[in-house]
Amino acid sequence: MDPTLKARTITRLKTALPGLSPQLQAAAKYVVDNPALFGIDSIRDSAQKAGVSTYSLIRLAERLGFDGFEDFRAPFRHALTSTAPIASIPGWIEEMRAQGNIGQAQADVTLNTLSVVQNSLARQAPETMERAVRMLLAARTVYLTAMRSSYGLAYHFHYVGRMALTTLQLIPQHMNSAIDDLNTAGPEDVLIAITVSPYSRETIEACEFAQERGVKLILVTDSEVMAANFRPEVTLVASTLSTHHFGTFSGVMSVLETLLALLVNMGGPDAAQRISSYEELRKAHNVYWSAKAKQ
Repeated sequence: MDPTLKARTITRLKTALPGLSPQLQAAAKYVVDNPALFGIDSIRDSAQKAGVSTYSLIRLAERLGFDGFEDFRAPFRHALTSTAPIASIPGWIEEMRAQGNIGQAQADVTLNTLSVVQNSLARQAPETMERAVRMLLAARTVYLTAMRSSYGLAYHFHYVGRMALTTLQLIPQHMNSAIDDLNTAGPEDVLIAITVSPYSRETIEACEFAQERGVKLILVTDSEVMAANFRPEVTLVASTLSTHHFGTFSGVMSVLETLLALLVNMGGPDAAQRISSYEELRKAHNVYWSAKAKQ
């Protein structure tokens, strides 16, 4: 089988997406975002995870010109068997699983977390990460926005990132909307937006507004086909699949941590000096608790 067929199929899915019905769009989006799982799972499991019927997956296969579902899935399965390494489950996880119902549930969560982080980091091409960091370092102002549950990720990124990147601003500020803070932004600026399914309306609108102003967009999300009405300069996709109702952020955090590390690395001596100055400032003002201070 042609080893490039999987990539070509994903490209065809992205191209066809705007003209598909809502059900077929949901199916196509799932395949694009979860190619490894699609290659492993049965049609019933894939349909359940995508939130569609098995008939929708069959219709999608036919829409793309395949003879049936198995022909559609074949390039994804072939990519797994020809390139994916087989990793054994660590012994300590098996020991955990043997400790009753809670141990089994905890082992499932642990394996999922390891898989999510691995899959998220494996998707980040070095040239894409380098492009993102160079955009950040060259920008007049770097705006950073996220809402609801994603806000905690943005807060952490800002807390650490501003030590290496003095132009970084977390928005919205002072109970404004992100659009208020982007009012004077332009082509010399960059917006980092973090949002995962279900996507925040405020964040999407901020992205649209920013690109109308010529602001460069770096999107950190869980899908390459989230919205068709704007095109980010860089999209960093992380897995959010979990064993419970809500998505996991371990994959998104691993990608953000990588971006922070590269920002410090490429920021050079200036970034290192600023980080040291912050640490000295905090020590001088007794920011950190010490047992000696209580004696």
